[in-house]
Parts: sequence; structure tokens; C-alpha cells
Amino acid sequence: MNLVTKSAPNFIAPAILKDGKIINEFNLKEQIQNKLVVLFFWPMDFTFVCPTEIIAFNKLYSEFVKRDTEIIGISKDSVFVHHAWRNTPIKQGGIGNIQYTMISDIKGEIQSAYDIVHPEIGVALRASFLIDKNWIIRHQIVNDLPFGRNINEIIRMIDAIKFYENNGEVCPANWKNGEKTIHPSQKGLIKYLNKNDSS
Repeated sequence: MNLVTKSAPNFIAPAILKDGKIINEFNLKEQIQNKLVVLFFWPMDFTFVCPTEIIAFNKLYSEFVKRDTEIIGISKDSVFVHHAWRNTPIKQGGIGNIQYTMISDIKGEIQSAYDIVHPEIGVALRASFLIDKNWIIRHQIVNDLPFGRNINEIIRMIDAIKFYENNGEVCPANWKNGEKTIHPSQKGLIKYLNKNDSS
């Protein structure tokens, strides 16, 4: 199900915070205010593609902080499994010290609310949602289990949202921060195409 343009489902669930503290009731909307949110799901801890994604988010954490964006990760594993994974060295298949919150969705209620449950296995697909400050989902990507995400693409979309909100101009294909945008009119499109002809 496409959730883009819809209000992001809230949830209250156990979490392990960036400082390693475990809490039983993490309320997304209460904990995160006046920030963009990247909410991403992975199938299971101690697997294969999952640690590469979680580590990739962590390596680029400062880029999200610069953009006033909070990262929240979710799987069906318990907070104790998350904790064990965080305390397993990367060279031994762990994820090391993660700088963002990890949520436990043992009952699968959150992944069901976001409609990204694998139809046969019952775990979450590799789904990411970009939620704006008004709790509207502005971007959504869903990968099948064998395929890892492109974290830089998520950052690019954050830049696009911020540029549009600040300037009112729309972002063309393959746009990157600092490149030309389009005034949302026929005249604006023609002006852009005349300066950026790719034929």
C-alpha cells in the first residue's frame, strides 16, 4: 500500500535508545517533534544484508543530524536482541555502537500498520519512510529481502523536501542539492529544459 501523502501511523513500543538505555514505551510522536523522521524497517537482527544497511545509516548519521532529521530503525526482534547485536563487534557480524534508536516490533503491529509485511515469512520488507514535521509521509521505498537500500538516495530526498518547502520550486530527475530546479509552471519547465537539454 502506498502511504505517501498520508499521515504516518504513530506507535508506542519498546526501544533501545542511542545511549543504550532500554525503555518500554517509546512514543514516536512524543519523542520526535519538529524534525523530519526516517523510519526504516529491516527483517531480522543477526542476518546478512541488514547489518550493512544499519551500519551505512550509522556512518552517515552526521549527515542526517545536519538536516535536522531523526533516524528510527525497526524490526521484530526484542530490545534484548538489539542490545546483543549492538554489543557484537562489526568484524564478528554485529553492528557496533549505533547512534540512533532501535525499536522492537515483536507483535508485528508496526510493520502491519505500515503495510510492509513479507507475505510468506511474516517479517518486514526493507522499507523506508520519510516523514515531514507535520507527520505526513513524503517518500517511501520498499525493497525485497535480498536487496539493500541506497542511503544516499534517502539523504537526497531529504534535501529535495527541504528545498521545495523553502523555495517552492520542484526538483527534476536525478537532482542533487545545489543543482538547478524548476519553477512549477510551463514557463518554468521550458526555461529549465532550454538550459539543461539532455537530448
